[in-house]
Amino acid sequence: MVEKKLPLTKVAVQAEVALEKQLEQNKLGRLDILAILNDETIVNIEIQVLNPNNFIERTLYYWSGNYYNNLTAGEDYKKVKKTIAINILDYEQFEEGPFHEIARLKRDYQNKILTDRLEIHFIQIPKFKKEERGIQTKMEQWMQFISQSNPKGVELAMKENKEIKKANDEYEYLTGEAEERRLAFLRDKAIRDEKSMREAGREEGKQEGREEGERKKQIEIAKELLKMGMKIEEIERATKLTKEQIEKIIK
Repeated sequence: MVEKKLPLTKVAVQAEVALEKQLEQNKLGRLDILAILNDETIVNIEIQVLNPNNFIERTLYYWSGNYYNNLTAGEDYKKVKKTIAINILDYEQFEEGPFHEIARLKRDYQNKILTDRLEIHFIQIPKFKKEERGIQTKMEQWMQFISQSNPKGVELAMKENKEIKKANDEYEYLTGEAEERRLAFLRDKAIRDEKSMREAGREEGKQEGREEGERKKQIEIAKELLKMGMKIEEIERATKLTKEQIEKIIK
């Protein structure tokens, strides 16, 4: 299968099903993410930890809702956007078949595709763990990271895919001990504070330089006015120097 790289236009966590921890052991849990590709394709990504025993019906329900809602009233049906559901499952939805399957609407006649505007992907983590395979595609790299079944595979995936490396760094930060997160925060804060102090010091130095230049300029003016025989009081008003500063210049 040829892999396509489609840039994302928008990503949003679905608020109503953002993350449900239904058991303290976190055995149940669900995360929905809605992504819009640059060609306006709508992609709903769901991670499901435990088999709810009604998943086929549920994924069809969510898919149909996204498909229906992306067409505004009065718009031509031809403008409805392609809608894809991607289900990452930590259980085997199907006994047979590979770890990654795609379901589409088809006709009975010669199994012809009815439309390309529907795709439902089933990515089954346990099946991936069972299969003996190398890491040849980006999907396999991500599956190594998601399944965490092979430490060497995860390390190789991070080496070959910078997005996976970034995801792993974020994961370690979010799942680390509170003290580690606090230290990471303090290190980041110290770097920001040091940078801010350097910038403030440079600005302060510039201001001091401007003030010193202005003072020297006023002293030179005062000298010229003294040569012209002007009184100290008049020079004070003209230069904003103090009487003591002018008398120091005279000496």
